[in-house]
Amino acid sequence: MTLCSYYQAQVARKDTVFFVAILRSFDHICFDRALEPAQGKFEFFVPPDCEKVFLNIMAYFEKHHIIDNLQKLPNRLMREKL
Repeated sequence: MTLCSYYQAQVARKDTVFFVAILRSFDHICFDRALEPAQGKFEFFVPPDCEKVFLNIMAYFEKHHIIDNLQKLPNRLMREKL
């Protein structure tokens, strides 16, 4: 089983509605969620086949200062093996 890639980013508060609407207009590109809404911190679960498109979209958002600090991190839902 292949797990989704995991990313986090800061979303400019004034652009949150625009950002979410545009991102969700791309079918199945990722699952997004506000991790810390008050701070504008979002998390994204991206299927491996969609990662290139996702990163292109995020590059656009970064270029226009809608998001900042996009980071690929270990998937937080993975459980450690016992």
